[in-house]
Amino acid sequence: MGLLVASDAVGAREDRFDWFCETVSTDVMPVMLSTRHAAGFRASITDLDLGVVRLSALACSPVLSRRTLAHVRRGDPEHVQLALITQGAVRISQRRNDSVVAGGLVLTDTSRPSDGACIGGQVETVVLQIPRQALALSSDRVDRLLARGLAAEVGSGAIFADFLKSLLTHGPRCRPEELRGAGSVALDLAIAFLAQQLGDPGEAPAEARAQETVQRIHRFIENNLGDPDLTPQVIADRHHMSLRRLYTLFGDQPLTISARIRRSRLERAHADLACGELSGQPVQAIAARWGFSSATGFSRAFREAYGITPTEHRAFSLVAAARRAQKPGTSRTPSRAARA
Repeated sequence: MGLLVASDAVGAREDRFDWFCETVSTDVMPVMLSTRHAAGFRASITDLDLGVVRLSALACSPVLSRRTLAHVRRGDPEHVQLALITQGAVRISQRRNDSVVAGGLVLTDTSRPSDGACIGGQVETVVLQIPRQALALSSDRVDRLLARGLAAEVGSGAIFADFLKSLLTHGPRCRPEELRGAGSVALDLAIAFLAQQLGDPGEAPAEARAQETVQRIHRFIENNLGDPDLTPQVIADRHHMSLRRLYTLFGDQPLTISARIRRSRLERAHADLACGELSGQPVQAIAARWGFSSATGFSRAFREAYGITPTEHRAFSLVAAARRAQKPGTSRTPSRAARA
């Protein structure tokens, strides 16, 4: 589901820029923003949770931004941000690179200081926020692309840009599992595009290629958790490798393949059981949706993981939600993105 908030929802016009600064620094990352247009400032922010990545769209009056080392120390999501400039132009400076980008793509790193400026009138951008560990490309190579204008009109850049725009249009009406699948596709397209900018993807070091394979397998697991027949052997077969090779790839991972599948299934069931919109569905139906074929086995695994039964967790969650809804004086001003 999509999140949308616009400055027009803020009551007083003079508060809109302050709202924008707070929203960006809290929901994205700490950054210093300034503008000459505070009196008539306008902005809108749309956000889509795509599982492994996030997609954000920002439209705003001209602003200047500066992220210093102090801001990085205060809060760092450890993301790279691949931004498509869909209206206006921006100047980006990072790691001794400086570019003006209009209608193209630009890559930045939240772990490094940066400066940005809107040039001219209102600017609109679509940003894919990618965890650095999910990028599956070596840091040294990716750093060469920071703050450089990248073409979005032809080849893999055009395919990636069109997909982001389509996802922004249709994503808010997609189910969560559809968004997670789309997030995996977006990440694959981003990696393919960046690898193309760096040269032949086959030139990537063996370690980077292995990491990319691990991330691809993680995404395959997340997209197939509802299949009760999902096993390490099925995963190995689908990725054209031996079971031994699969276990070797995951030898230094925190969880084994089987444990990763089990934990992810439990996390999805845990979230669904706490969702009021799904309160009419039987516990076993939710368990089956996430690949648990045995009600007894699901209940035992859930209790081992969370210390309570699935039924108890659902009851506690629904009661807590009802109390929050009935609590007086809980109306909020939109300092953060509100559900559209």
